[in-house]
Amino acid sequence: MLGAKAGRGRYEQIRKTASAVASSPATKKAIDVGRQKLSDSLNTQPRLEPMQPIDDETQVYVPRDQLRR
Repeated sequence: MLGAKAGRGRYEQIRKTASAVASSPATKKAIDVGRQKLSDSLNTQPRLEPMQPIDDETQVYVPRDQLRR
């Protein structure tokens, strides 16, 4: 058990600090950014970019690495 030798007071201090860090908006933001980057790197679908629209209802997309600009 964490903090058992130091006593209950130290254990509570560690627990409260860990809880505060885990619930911090900055921590949540960092976790979300990390998850998104991991998701993007694991995504096997190519990123698509729109080309010139054919008409008002039709849009053609091509993989970003094949786009000629």
